[in-house]
Amino acid sequence: MEDINFFMSHQSNSCEIGIIGGGPAGLTAAIYASRARRKTIIFEQIGSGGQILITYLIENYPGFPDGISGYELGQLFENQAKRFGTEIVLASASGLKIGHPYHTIITDKGEFICGAIIIASGASHRKLNVPGEKELEGRGVSYCGTCDAMFFKGKEVVVIGGGDAAIDEAIFLTKFVSKLTVVHRRDKLRAAKIIQERAFANPKINFMWDSIITEILGDTEKGVRGVKVKNNMTGEESIFPTGGVFVFIGHTPNSSFLPPEIEKAPDGTLITNFKMETNIKGIYAAGDIRRDTIRQIITSAGEGATAGFYADKYLETLKERMKDEG
Repeated sequence: MEDINFFMSHQSNSCEIGIIGGGPAGLTAAIYASRARRKTIIFEQIGSGGQILITYLIENYPGFPDGISGYELGQLFENQAKRFGTEIVLASASGLKIGHPYHTIITDKGEFICGAIIIASGASHRKLNVPGEKELEGRGVSYCGTCDAMFFKGKEVVVIGGGDAAIDEAIFLTKFVSKLTVVHRRDKLRAAKIIQERAFANPKINFMWDSIITEILGDTEKGVRGVKVKNNMTGEESIFPTGGVFVFIGHTPNSSFLPPEIEKAPDGTLITNFKMETNIKGIYAAGDIRRDTIRQIITSAGEGATAGFYADKYLETLKERMKDEG
């Protein structure tokens, strides 16, 4: 077998550690991998930062007592990774070939052979999957308050969900909208207590408990004009007028592009051990793509650090095995 360092230095589309996804997990993994002097490439579809790019204010990341915007924090992550030599390729990963001993990431910019791979592809916003949602997406239906708030200035809108993301975004939206109603399927919120307190104290925010949206009403020309709401307790349905619908009901892991050999949980998240190793040697996972993660920036960063650390150690053992076999 060829020595891994020789192999990597003589391949144009190759790296020692390839990272799919440029969110907090992927960028932190890159910092650790690059500091270990591994040739490291991040493959990111849109831009470094991942989901945090659309977060207006982050208050629970240590070191920023006054908070920091998601965009700013994402830029700091990226700058630090680049400082140590990480290369960022704007490319969409569409597949992964499992090899022996090298693996290959398939992207729209070509195929890249990697000594180790860290999957940090995160998760996408979950859809309601009700009539009218798909047709009115971008015409009054949004999944990002920070991105689209200006389009709803002075309007009355609905926010669907009861977790941190939903209530955080609702509070942010009140800077622009005239009135906001949070529709939640339960009788209490799941958001952190401090966020709940702010929402309950905000005069622009109302709550519709024990309710779900069964249809979004409107047309592609004039946009959203209302939602059909069903009360979970009584079964009664009614039409609630609104000029916009913001959906924050969780996430779906971005794992559909991965081969079946990589073990997944029933919800599509990836199963790892404490080293962030999947069931395939040389392939790791970190962040929102991983099973049992708690979807926090700091834990994603920690998982990325762990994956980067052990990917480096794996390449050391691989190098020794190749020498023994060579």
